[in-house]
Amino acid sequence: MKAQWFIARRMYYSENESKRMARPAIKVALAAIAVGVAVMVVTIFVVIGFKQEVRQKVVGFGSHLQIVNFDSNNTHNLRPIHISDSLLNVLNGIEGVSSAEPFVTKPGIIKTSDAFQAVVLKGHTLPRDNHHDFWDFFATNIVSGRLPSKSREVLISKSTARQLGLGVDSSLLCYFIQDRVQVRKYTIAGLYDTGLKEADDLFIIGDLNDAQRLQQWDSTEVSGIDIIISDFDRIEEVYDRVYMRVANRFDDADNAYYVQNIIDQNPAIFSWLELLNTNVAVIILLMLSVAGFNIISGLIILILSSIELIGVMKALGAADRFLRQIFLLEASLLIGEGVLIGNAIGLTLCVMQYYLHIIPLDPVSYYVSYVPISFQWGWWLLLNIGTIGVSLLILIAPSRLITRISPAQIMRYE
Repeated sequence: MKAQWFIARRMYYSENESKRMARPAIKVALAAIAVGVAVMVVTIFVVIGFKQEVRQKVVGFGSHLQIVNFDSNNTHNLRPIHISDSLLNVLNGIEGVSSAEPFVTKPGIIKTSDAFQAVVLKGHTLPRDNHHDFWDFFATNIVSGRLPSKSREVLISKSTARQLGLGVDSSLLCYFIQDRVQVRKYTIAGLYDTGLKEADDLFIIGDLNDAQRLQQWDSTEVSGIDIIISDFDRIEEVYDRVYMRVANRFDDADNAYYVQNIIDQNPAIFSWLELLNTNVAVIILLMLSVAGFNIISGLIILILSSIELIGVMKALGAADRFLRQIFLLEASLLIGEGVLIGNAIGLTLCVMQYYLHIIPLDPVSYYVSYVPISFQWGWWLLLNIGTIGVSLLILIAPSRLITRISPAQIMRYE
């Protein structure tokens, strides 16, 4: 193979007259490969980043899994379940579960002198340490202020604050209506903005104990348990484990537990995200088709531009397989150069978008304010290996053109 590789390199980098005539067509093939690879690299990183970003926002409000009362309806005014430390310890000990934390929700209305807004107070145990899965999400999305540290402090969204004319350290009155009207005065500790407009406009985030008092529940009664898992791709597997632990079991008040996952709670969003996988497959197929056509054209041009050399080498006894290997290696240099250029372009664009957020998006339609990028190097490596492999496979058939070249006809032509 050393001889074939030596000849292929000399032929590819040669600047003789025939090669100079073929160079424009080879540059077109090279450009097609580079553009195709760049588009595929950008597509992979953008789609994975977009799915992760939207998924993270949806999970941030609702968690991966929730355990609620089996008799609860689909509103945010859930019937309570009774929990215990032993139940939480069991859930936290399940493989794949990162944390299991109780929550309480309570619908209400924020009213100011000239505006009002329907909201849902979601109470969680206030953050007491450096790591808390629920509060970590809001900590990364705070635009001003801080996380709540007291019972009567809350987080509200930036959009809600703007509509009501409120800000950090402002006081607000929230009315909760059940058997009787209850009024709570809260202080705004911080403003968050996730870009998930439906949730941003709905939720205010506060203290679990305060929400329990609003519901007139004791310390063991909660609306449900938020379960965060360590790997979203294993959500069905972890769901089955949690389900087997709580299925057909009852709390101290004979309430049955019901386990639900975030995908079932938001089918429209997750169906849309799954549809993106189809778009990626279509884009990759189109890019490989365009690049493949140009690679075949490039190989044929390489063969035709070296037809005299092929005739001479055949006359000297070179086998068809030997010659095919030379031109496949020469074409692989073309493919390799195109893949390197394509990766350089694609990665440069992705890095610029990652740090500079050059391309904005409408958060109302796309749930994010700019095109997100996630550098998944495993997929990137697989994409490059697949592109090179497919491109080389495409060349096997057209390389048989060499076997049809007769040394006698070439010399007669000359």
